[in-house]
Amino acid sequence: MENNTSLQQQLLEAGVHFGHLRKKWNPKMLPYIFAEKKGIHIIDLNKTTESLQESAAVLKQIAKSGKKIMFVGTKKQAKEIVTECAKKINMPFVTERWLGGMLTHFNTVRKSVKKMQSIDKMLNDGTFDSITKKERLTLARDKDKMEKVLGGIAQLGRVPAALFIIDIGHEHIALAEAKRLGITTFGMVDTNCDPNKVDFAIPANDDATKSIAIICNYITAAVAEGLAERLAAKEEDVEDVTTDEVEKKAARLLAEAEAEAARARGEKVRGGNQPKRRIPNSPKRTGAR
Repeated sequence: MENNTSLQQQLLEAGVHFGHLRKKWNPKMLPYIFAEKKGIHIIDLNKTTESLQESAAVLKQIAKSGKKIMFVGTKKQAKEIVTECAKKINMPFVTERWLGGMLTHFNTVRKSVKKMQSIDKMLNDGTFDSITKKERLTLARDKDKMEKVLGGIAQLGRVPAALFIIDIGHEHIALAEAKRLGITTFGMVDTNCDPNKVDFAIPANDDATKSIAIICNYITAAVAEGLAERLAAKEEDVEDVTTDEVEKKAARLLAEAEAEAARARGEKVRGGNQPKRRIPNSPKRTGAR
């Protein structure tokens, strides 16, 4: 309980409870609104804390299972925070512009990523040394443009298992694509949005940098925990496998040694009956010729 209180205190200090003006509100946010002050809705931080902890627990399990979680935040206040958090835990992210079809036409997007990577490789390994300076400059510019939009998903080999979105109203295209593909969605939802559009809504101020940072960092810490548990479980498995391998190897070597000893004994026995071997037959065959 004390932990919850300190978390609530941090959320309060970060201004997570400030919603939008009353005239901009979405009535579906009513269960998450605590009060109204000077025409501004105040979000119930008890609900925020519960939702945040629930989302973090689910995301931790997704990370533990080895699946990818994509962070999406293209609004000015969120870009830097989202990039930093996603890089910390090596997860894909989109902070520049959501390309239409980034999930629904993922294979096409992957082709663009591969093109970007091949240009980068050729520019670095000297393949383009023979082309003119102008052509090289054009290619470098093209690569930089693609890097800006696709850099965050360069290592993503398949569609992610979950999306964590800052401001579901602003990222409505990403949300629609995730819904279409049945991807689990998590999002910071302000008082002007519909919380039913995401699977896990975290009622919070999605405009203030401090508010975005505290929610993002909390989620990142949970994902990092899940990844650490996965790594620990893997190491245990490797240790078990190693022990098994050592035992199997020892058993194999023992069996080989026993077989060698048995062979040596057999040769000794055969050595005593040497005159019985039918080697002298060969001259007869030569004579027959």
